[in-house]
Amino acid sequence: MAEDLAIRKGNKSEQYRSIVPQIKSLLSGETDLVANLGNICAALKEQFGWFWVGFYLVKNDELVLSAFQGPVACTRIQKSKGVCGQAWEQEQTLIVENVNQFDGHIACSSKSQSEIVVPILRNGKFIGVLDVDSEHLAHFDEVDQLHLEQLLSVVDFSCL
Repeated sequence: MAEDLAIRKGNKSEQYRSIVPQIKSLLSGETDLVANLGNICAALKEQFGWFWVGFYLVKNDELVLSAFQGPVACTRIQKSKGVCGQAWEQEQTLIVENVNQFDGHIACSSKSQSEIVVPILRNGKFIGVLDVDSEHLAHFDEVDQLHLEQLLSVVDFSCL
């Protein structure tokens, strides 16, 4: 089934209020996790024009690249390595205004300038992260954190 998104302009909160219900609708009735993660990435990238949007899921004690939108990416990330690995270790969302000043940043692309990484936890178990990169410095803030955390809370990861 083809879906068209209604891309909304306006401030960041207005854009999230528009796109999140559309994403929930895309996920409704679909049980395949990869399909759902792919649609989340595509919808967020289309709405916000971010440089890179993707998921890393824990497999054999490392984060492994899953569905994403953007240029090629690092395939595996160890716990505590880079922004994603730090978010895993700390089990909290990390917002990095300038990745070039983040000690241990893993540079999959020199174009990435800022990043937000949102951990995915279910029943006290860490299962992965949503990683978003921007070509602009200081692109992410608490508004992104709030809405991305809320969005991830409705995704069914029970197959993992």
